[in-house]
Amino acid sequence: MGQGDGVETSIDYQALRRLPSIAAVTADPTVADVARGLRPEIVTAVAQRVVERVRRAILAGEAGADPEQVIPEVRAELARLLEPRLATVINGTGVVIHTNLGRAPVSAETAQAMLEAATTYTPLELQIETGRRGGRMDEVTRLMRALTGAEATLVVNNNASAILLTLSALCAGREVILSRGQAVEIGGGFRVPDVMAQSGARLVEVGTTNRTYARDYEAAITEETAALLAVHWSNFRIIGFTTQPSLEELAEIARRRGLVLIEDLGSGCLIDTAPYGLAHEPTVGESLAAGVDVVCFSGDKLLGGPQAGIISGRADLVRRIAAHPLARAVRADKTALAGVAATLRHYLRGDVTETVPIWRMIAAPVESLEERCRAWAAALEAAGPLRVVPSRAAVGGGSLPGETLESRALAIDAAVAARHGLSLDALAARLRTGSPPLMPHVAEDHLLIDARTVLPDQDAGVVQAVATALGAKVPESQ
Repeated sequence: MGQGDGVETSIDYQALRRLPSIAAVTADPTVADVARGLRPEIVTAVAQRVVERVRRAILAGEAGADPEQVIPEVRAELARLLEPRLATVINGTGVVIHTNLGRAPVSAETAQAMLEAATTYTPLELQIETGRRGGRMDEVTRLMRALTGAEATLVVNNNASAILLTLSALCAGREVILSRGQAVEIGGGFRVPDVMAQSGARLVEVGTTNRTYARDYEAAITEETAALLAVHWSNFRIIGFTTQPSLEELAEIARRRGLVLIEDLGSGCLIDTAPYGLAHEPTVGESLAAGVDVVCFSGDKLLGGPQAGIISGRADLVRRIAAHPLARAVRADKTALAGVAATLRHYLRGDVTETVPIWRMIAAPVESLEERCRAWAAALEAAGPLRVVPSRAAVGGGSLPGETLESRALAIDAAVAARHGLSLDALAARLRTGSPPLMPHVAEDHLLIDARTVLPDQDAGVVQAVATALGAKVPESQ
């Protein structure tokens, strides 16, 4: 008998004796098959870890602790080591910029630029013409100046870093005035007041949650004030009895009082969203034209590039930010810089709706989505009557809250799933864990696969994933 925390447990000594040796585990043919290509010491370490885990479970008297678990668990752990977790998935959720699925997929040109930067030497901090040291931000600065008029640009690893760095460099030890209605929480539980506190700046909130006026900022300015901060409502919306001062009003106050106007723009839009059936999202160029001195935004949201935080604005201020010690800790690497530059060139050429995946999704006409869904349904005819239904896709990623796009989706009804012995939740699980993995959306009595967020070259993958999950045959042409 064993004793632990006052509770007696019965140890199964027969089970302990049946535990396989490490040599027996590593020599098992099914383990050896999974472990092919792995270094022997890695396989041995996994086997030791699993055997010890099962041994402890038996000693603790845990229900179901069984020596027969060892071989299957070793195989599973080895498989997890060899299979990349960040493998390709099909996004059928109808959320274009899906944070849990890695936000924005980049264009083929951007991916190629990042690959080349990663696999070769690059003149990252070298002027090819002179052979002298150069600036790592020269390229993105040129591109952003052409696109937005920004005098200088600095790229860091994400927008939270961009705001933290900007406040640390320009406002540490001094006051920053912010509307109470803009003291928001961004993704992952990070709050603007907390970021500001970490920067060393002192938050001064003015106005109320729903109504703040320019005069509130004016009245709060003291000799300790360094900046006015505007935070765009990119991931929520307040409607009704609301007032916020315009950027032009804040810029006028900042200029007159010798302060800096900083904006956290969030999503980093560079083109007008209104032509695509969405509300107008303020662009970087509009913010700078309104008089914002420094604007911070993401590279992997509405910009449609790799993860990055971008700081653009007055050259003297961007230089001060770049010179801060924290800038080294959060700076972007060469692959991110190459990816941002390649993405910005799409905007220079005006081909974003043909080349940048999120904009291609946003701009896709409903007729083309309907046609794709009907092709999926026709190919899956053997699985049962699948319907093409109207749906609403969201931009997502903390961008354009409440805004949706008309879309089309393939609908699998609960009755069809039941015909194959599955509930809708079980079918969704099969799709998520299949090959290729497909992320659907379950709504009431049907499962939806929204065509707007499925990349065009993944159409065959949708058919294969659904057929496999339902155990249906697909025509060989698919």
